[in-house]
Amino acid sequence: MARPATSEGTVIHTRSLTKDFVVSRTQTVHAVRGVDLDIAPGELVAVLGPNGAGKTTTMRILTTLIPPTAGNATVAGHDVVTEAAQVRRRIGYVGQGNGAGHTQRAGDELYTQALIYGLDRRAARRRSGELLESLDLTELAGRKVSELSGGQRRRLDVAMGLVHAPSLLFLDEPSTGLDPHNRANLWQHIGQMRAAHEMTIVLTTHYLDEADAMAERVIVVDHGQVIADDSPDVLKARLAGDRIALTASPAAVGQLAQLASRLPGARDVVAEGTKVALRVSDGPGALPGLLGTAHGAGIEVVAAQVDRPTLDDVFLALTGRSLRESATPAEPTTPTSRKDAA
Repeated sequence: MARPATSEGTVIHTRSLTKDFVVSRTQTVHAVRGVDLDIAPGELVAVLGPNGAGKTTTMRILTTLIPPTAGNATVAGHDVVTEAAQVRRRIGYVGQGNGAGHTQRAGDELYTQALIYGLDRRAARRRSGELLESLDLTELAGRKVSELSGGQRRRLDVAMGLVHAPSLLFLDEPSTGLDPHNRANLWQHIGQMRAAHEMTIVLTTHYLDEADAMAERVIVVDHGQVIADDSPDVLKARLAGDRIALTASPAAVGQLAQLASRLPGARDVVAEGTKVALRVSDGPGALPGLLGTAHGAGIEVVAAQVDRPTLDDVFLALTGRSLRESATPAEPTTPTSRKDAA
């Protein structure tokens, strides 16, 4: 199946995308504030941000579940407002909740989903069988959804999102609530499906290690705006850097901190107790020179450690707070909009 793209050569294109939720006469929640996105065919993009940042709202606009307040978006070459049906035919969407009916058998749910997308009975049987096999669900086809484990249900959700062979797949928190083994298993299957069908994938996740390992591109969203957009490695090197931690005697820590601050490219130098910490772009390369300078000054460094940055360090550098913080700003109070603003 050919991958659709807009005239600009992108599969997702937005300009000034905005979504407001009117909570009351005096309160409006600005969930998405002027988001510009260009995503090319074949990319795997992770959208990161704390609860309430506007990630899910943006996903729901792009999948035609809610309309934008202002701005425009084309997905798979079609406008999400005026050509919503065409968009839906070309995308797959796996939301945060389980999409299959709990009293239905897994195989029947997948087969029914294929029929809904217009496949004839023979094609629907063939396609559902292929997906059950690809996602290691064949032996579970006759079991009720309620009898499946969390990991098995999420794989079934992914199968339902792929039943019509979309070239663009949206995954909203696909592995939330799964243990590490099931998370790894789910991503192995998604990776195999992506390679086999050359899919574009856009996902949201709170698991930073997941985004770091899987995504070629990370978009950081905060307060409804895009505040960073690049590869994980570039973001970590540019915005966070490696962290060097040195341990010395309390009497020498002040002098050691002064030496560390003179290191080319050093930033965020902090001395506390017996430790000095700093950030540099290349920790392994900078450490030997720093240790040599300290030795020449008569400072005995009794321990040294280099830690590579994480995406949480990136968010901390951008916003001054951790991405793992659970505090959520005020959200709309209607049932639909409360979910959308997550």
